[in-house]
Amino acid sequence: MSVVENTKTLAPAGTWAADPVHSNVSFEVAYAGVNTFRGSFSDFTATLEGDSLAGSAKVGSVDVKDEQLSGHLQAPDFFDAERYPEIAFKATELTRAADGTVAGKGELTIKGVTLPITLTGTISPAPSVDPFGRERLGLRLESTVDRTAFGIEWNAPNQGGGNYLGDDVKLIAELALVRREG
Repeated sequence: MSVVENTKTLAPAGTWAADPVHSNVSFEVAYAGVNTFRGSFSDFTATLEGDSLAGSAKVGSVDVKDEQLSGHLQAPDFFDAERYPEIAFKATELTRAADGTVAGKGELTIKGVTLPITLTGTISPAPSVDPFGRERLGLRLESTVDRTAFGIEWNAPNQGGGNYLGDDVKLIAELALVRREG
């Protein structure tokens, strides 16, 4: 059995910001007992400096391919966008293993409730340079949270038994980070 050492800092020196065109912040939840429902946020930010990552998403930018459902997700039954217009995240600990895997802990705030979460993912072995001369780094992180712990409790009974929505929600951040100049 081999042990993977955490020998590298998460990112090279500097400030790395998410490129919103080439990044994605999304969620997945079990739906109707038969499949997985997916959604994303189109307005978000994320900044990485060394081993410190922070980000936020505008609740009003939730995209679920149905305008009526998008409106319901912004209502008090779900995110309550009027009172809580933003979801926030801050990493409290991130480590990079020699094989490029990432593990860590952070704090997630939804509807004014801040709770600890655990993170797993991967990071590019090294930055690459795009055709415009900018350095880029890829970071993918995942976490699973219980939505009811954040006060998102709406559900409906499924005729086949159980509830329509699962309580566990997978959060996924696929970030194309660009090194800021200066």
